Amino acid sequence: MRRLMLFTVAALLSTPLWAMHCPQEMAKIDQQLQTDPPADPALLERVQSLRAEGEELHEAGKHAESLEKLNEALGLLEA
Repeated sequence: MRRLMLFTVAALLSTPLWAMHCPQEMAKIDQQLQTDPPADPALLERVQSLRAEGEELHEAGKHAESLEKLNEALGLLEA
């Protein structure tokens, strides 16, 4: 029971940390799109779509899902 309580408290305390990380990832994507956008229009559209999805998820409080989308977008930009 004690472990469950500790886990729950840790999870609740870590949620704001996820929330603060999302805007940093969005800023990285925005910076890369400004300085070195992909030449392929389909890739550019996919990255922009993933970034928008990530922002919507962030605003909805779904930070883990948001980071997944944002990291996917960053991966496409770095490939």
